[in-house]
Amino acid sequence: MTNLRIGVPSKGRLADQTGELLAQAGLQYRRQNRSLFARVGGFPVDITFLRTDDIPVLCAEGAIDMGITGSDLVEEAGVDVAQRLALGVGRCRLAICVPEDSTIQQPSDLSGARIATSFPSITERFLKAHSADVHLVPLSGSVEIMVSLGVADAIVDLVETGSTLAANRLRVLGDIGKYETVVIQNHEQQNAEVADRIVRRLEGVVIARSYSVLEYNIHREKLAAAEQITPGFHSPTVNALEDPDWAAVKVMVKSKEVILAMEQLEALGATAILETQINNCRL
Repeated sequence: MTNLRIGVPSKGRLADQTGELLAQAGLQYRRQNRSLFARVGGFPVDITFLRTDDIPVLCAEGAIDMGITGSDLVEEAGVDVAQRLALGVGRCRLAICVPEDSTIQQPSDLSGARIATSFPSITERFLKAHSADVHLVPLSGSVEIMVSLGVADAIVDLVETGSTLAANRLRVLGDIGKYETVVIQNHEQQNAEVADRIVRRLEGVVIARSYSVLEYNIHREKLAAAEQITPGFHSPTVNALEDPDWAAVKVMVKSKEVILAMEQLEALGATAILETQINNCRL
């Protein structure tokens, strides 16, 4: 059986994030001299380095078996691939933006306007659904400056913090969709077992990044109250200390809830409260 072929971004922030995810999932490889290919050590997988926006099409056409790319690019390409896993990185939203002083209040008001975007297919489908007949200006560069250059009346672009919009005196009229980095797969996958193992490994990393392990000591009289604060995935691990009145607790807590949980435990009388990062897990 031939090796599974995975397409990954060749450069940029997403390339770095993808490399970290794969390494954390035990898929180690070395790219030499900007080569287009690399072999994963000890695993029947070949890595192909590609333009991020080419990955959906190449996966659908069977040039690669799996790919890691943005769900926005998958939707824009309009290809038929299986989305296996959302990776929890590269989150963004695609929004319609108009000048700050524009009188436009809703997408249907854009009829007759010129819209600059790097996502013409998504934009056209969205605006047709809102009965807006527009003139699209497809671009691949800095879309946000096109209004000030007089090229467009509005733009459709990815928005993260909104600082770039403010700098160009634009405001968000409305969101088209929210997107993130995903693992996609060709429907006619020949190495299904290997593909499933890779997805499961990556899933372990994604889940691990959402949790931390919290450890603390608590007086047994307050153990039930502490378990209400940190109930754990199934239940906490509770061990006896040498002092019979105290217990040691180890429990998984969602990362975004750790700080609040530590404050509540401290107020309850817990001591030696420690947070430990999780690199990988299976739940």
